[in-house]
Amino acid sequence: MNAFTIKDLENLSGIKAHTIRIWEQRYNFLKPQRTNTNIRYYSNDELKTVLNIALLNKYGFKISHIDRMQPQEIRAKILSLGDAKAIQERIVNELVQEMVDLNIENLEKILTSYIASKGVERTVIQIIFPFLEKIGILWQTGHINPAQEHLVTNVIRQKLVVAIETCITHLKSEKTVLLFLPEGEHHELGLLFMYYMFKSRGMQTIYLGANVPVKDVAYVVDLKKPDIVFTHLTATSSNFNFEKFLTAINSQFGGVSTVVSGQLTHGYNKSVPATITFKKSLSEVMEYFTSL
Repeated sequence: MNAFTIKDLENLSGIKAHTIRIWEQRYNFLKPQRTNTNIRYYSNDELKTVLNIALLNKYGFKISHIDRMQPQEIRAKILSLGDAKAIQERIVNELVQEMVDLNIENLEKILTSYIASKGVERTVIQIIFPFLEKIGILWQTGHINPAQEHLVTNVIRQKLVVAIETCITHLKSEKTVLLFLPEGEHHELGLLFMYYMFKSRGMQTIYLGANVPVKDVAYVVDLKKPDIVFTHLTATSSNFNFEKFLTAINSQFGGVSTVVSGQLTHGYNKSVPATITFKKSLSEVMEYFTSL
């Protein structure tokens, strides 16, 4: 069983810790245990309870009313929510719940069903990215077992690889794009999604994958002459120097237009070489693909 802090519940549910404490005092649905130092901690079941109650409360149900519901009634009310955004949030919550219980088969079924209904692009944008963003803080704080992280990311990776392999498009482009992750960067999901996006738009793709030295990328750039180089940075190693990385790709890629997206672009305020473009958000990335 995982032990979640009240801050974990806040990050996962969007409900402030202060509000969760008030719920504990006034209602019966949360019964946290305490450590020897009197710090609250919550079980898997209590995490699920907070996720469900937060969703119903957000879409119009009063907490006092929810408190009187039986679990099956809460479940029925959640399934009855018809707003498109509510449905997406429900599915993201279901993924979180299946992950904490290590129900990987159910997690995969949820993703497969949504892909069949909405397609890969919408699934990644509406479900997978919000899910990874929501649970990312737990990975960083160690409140999710590494086995859970590996199992979840491997399921998502498999879905993206299958989508890439089976991608058929009538769009045609004369442009070639090369995709890579630098040394120390192993989080491949974002780059795989970019691979799918470029391929679905008819572009020729050269996928080098993760943990590739800049000099090796430069060798392929010189040999294959791509029109665009693309990299997406999620969580690089502690000794990764972003400024040196930008300088290296600017000097070694022969003036090829390079797009850098991901977390490290957010706080970088220095000037960027003319050959390099930052995409700091998902909306900026999607606008970029629209412009191709």
